[in-house]
Amino acid sequence: MTTKLFFVIGPAGSGKSTTSALIAQRIGAAYIDKDSVATAFTEALLEAAGTDKNERDNNEYYQRVVMDLEYATLLRIAGDNLRLGISVVLDAPFVRYFPCADYLERAAIDHDWPPDAEKIVVHVTADGNRVRTRISHRGYERDAWKLDHWDEFWTRTQTAECRWRGARHVFFDNSAEGVSCDALDRAITTPD
Repeated sequence: MTTKLFFVIGPAGSGKSTTSALIAQRIGAAYIDKDSVATAFTEALLEAAGTDKNERDNNEYYQRVVMDLEYATLLRIAGDNLRLGISVVLDAPFVRYFPCADYLERAAIDHDWPPDAEKIVVHVTADGNRVRTRISHRGYERDAWKLDHWDEFWTRTQTAECRWRGARHVFFDNSAEGVSCDALDRAITTPD
């Protein structure tokens, strides 16, 4: 059986985590959330560098040093599971890497992914008002910049185009309250 590697992407508050967890549950895959994997060491690194542990969007040290470590760790863990024959669902925004068309090809080499692993990019979308409400309600300190600079944040997320090749791209509108299992199943199983 071919293993699958899902990249569940979208802006904060779009419902990536809910969607990712549901995909993992429905197909019996490993669920790897960037926040669960990286938050503790990211906060420690930011504090050690003398910066605000909750600031990501407007933190030069995080952007220059820490972010790439977070994502390399996710991709390495994905490879560990894929080589064991376990499908993987990655829950992370990945926005910085969208412009790199060969990002998945390079990651597959760097992290020794099996060549037959099917890569599926799930673009989770939601309307701006729903996203803003979700971000506000979850109350994470690291979201303060997003809410304080909403127009800049939202414009940046809406203009970010994922150019990755070597994967099937599917779109899932998560604007409604709650994730529809039937709609999600149709999105991830419908061929291009």
